[in-house]
Order: sequence, then C-alpha cells, then structure tokens
Amino acid sequence: MTLADVAAMAKVDRAVVSRVVNDDPTLNIRPETRQRVLAAIKELGYRPNVTARSLRTARAHMFGLFIPDFANPVYAEIIKGAEAAAAALGCVLVTGSATGAGLGGYMDLLGPGRIDGLLLAGSGEDTGLIEQLDRAAVPWIMLNRRSPAVDRYVILDDERAARLAVGHLVGLGHRRIAHLAGPSGADTAQRRFAGYSAAMREAGLPDGPIAAADYTPAGGAAAMGSLLAGPHPPTAVFVANVASAIGAMERVREEGLEIPRQMSIVAVHDLDLASYLAPPLTTVRMPLEELGRRGVSLLNGLKPDDSVEEILAGPMALITRASTAPPPED
Repeated sequence: MTLADVAAMAKVDRAVVSRVVNDDPTLNIRPETRQRVLAAIKELGYRPNVTARSLRTARAHMFGLFIPDFANPVYAEIIKGAEAAAAALGCVLVTGSATGAGLGGYMDLLGPGRIDGLLLAGSGEDTGLIEQLDRAAVPWIMLNRRSPAVDRYVILDDERAARLAVGHLVGLGHRRIAHLAGPSGADTAQRRFAGYSAAMREAGLPDGPIAAADYTPAGGAAAMGSLLAGPHPPTAVFVANVASAIGAMERVREEGLEIPRQMSIVAVHDLDLASYLAPPLTTVRMPLEELGRRGVSLLNGLKPDDSVEEILAGPMALITRASTAPPPED
C-alpha cells in the first residue's frame, strides 16, 4: 500500500497523508479529516517507507547502544528504557556489545549515516575512542560511565546508592563491613567505592577488607572467597553489583555460613531475580530504565560537539529482604 492508496481512500491530497504520517505540527486540517486519514492508514495497513523518509529528513531514525556484555542482567533494564524512548520518537534501537567485534567493528557494521546517535555504556579494550566517535560525525553520550577527557555523559548516583546500602548495614549494628567492589578500572566501581568509604567514615568506622571482581557470579564468588579467608572475616558485605552478589552468596554457603545469621549481604541494583534468591537479596533499586530513556532523549536533540554532564538522581530506594540482619552476638 502506498501514500496514493491512502490518499484515494481518505479523499485527500497525498501531501496531507504524508504530513499526518510524519506528525507535522504545522499541518492545519479539520479533526474529522485527520481521523479519516488515520482510519484509511489502519484499514489499508499502510507502513511508511523508512528509506524514503530517511532520504527526505536526512535522518536514519535509528539509535545505537553499545554495552560491555549482554550477560549482565542490569543492561536488560537499560535497553528496555532506551527502546521505549526510541519507539516513542518513531525510531529503533540497535544494540551491540564489547564481547563481539568491539566498538570499531560495531561502527563499521553500522556504516556512516546509519544511526542518529550512540549511547556508549562500554567499549571493551578499544583505543582512540574519542577520535573514532568524532570521525563518525554522530552525536554520542557515555551512559553510566565517565572518562577524564570527556564532558559528555549521563550517569546514575552510584555514590548515594552505596551510602544507602552501607547505612543500612550500620543501622543493623554491623561494624566489620567489607566491600566486594567492581573492576578496578570501571567508573561505576570507583563511584560505589567512594560512597562506601564515605559512609564508613561517617559511621566512625575504618574501611573493611576490599576485594575487586568483574560483574559476574563467578567473579563475585572468587572475591567473596578472599574476603572470608582473612583473620577477621566481616559480618556484612556491600556488593557493587547484583550479578556479583549471586556468586558471593553461593560462596558463603559453600563455606558453611548462614545468610543472614552469620553474614549479611546487600547489593546495588534491584532486579526481579533478587527476590527469588535464597534468601531473597536486599538491594538498592536504581532507575535503570529511566537511564536508558534519558540517554535517548538527550541524544535526540544533541549536536556532535555539545557537552552533557548529568547525574540522574531519579527514584532510588533500599529494598530490604531476608539477606540482611543484625550481626551475630558472638
């Protein structure tokens, strides 16, 4: 079906149909005429020619999102929000990861002019990042990560999330609180460690033992093993990521300890799976979907050389479940 078919059924000019389809704000027609056009579009099953629209508007109507790893469930929530925001703009979202061809391969596959903007949540080991993106001549924003040389990012308030988690453990009476941190080079891990350390100082406590891990269950299990091997094991652990916490909890059980009677655990990010763990995991809920939506919204009006430095406060809450309790009396 074509514009001409819709125009013939609605008894209007083809230009009117085109402007209705593209939501032209300057179009001035009677409401009943607009409804007649929309009814004809629905009855005929008309779909706009995306290629023709892109040529006409000089836009691809497509956004890119590059993430570190599809295995991290946190990114599923971010993708959900970004897809919804893109769809509301009449666009689609194309997602790639650092575990595939890397950022360079991802950009090569897309080719010039195929996306209107890029959200960059992870780049793997790619070098010359800024130069590569600038050569692509598309707007781009770092999503929940920062780089010293970049003034274009939107992030979550990870420091606040860490302080909320540690404050909960302190309020329960814990004094030996360890931190199972993220990868040492990750900006999110650095911000969460800063929040952990600040909360410990505010409570008059020294930093507990700290072990770094990647954001995977296997990494969390290995790091928890090192925390438990010290001469004075902690009674509580603040974990930087919910995926790491899954492995950490399993390692605690393997060591013959009970959660939360002998070990309390709280993690950043609240996903549905957290409530189905044994025991259900206490978490800090972060606005992940809103982060994806905000990233696309900023991209839609961003010029390639614009600066964006935004911390998305958003709704944040401690979700208390059965993985945290007061420390053992002995």
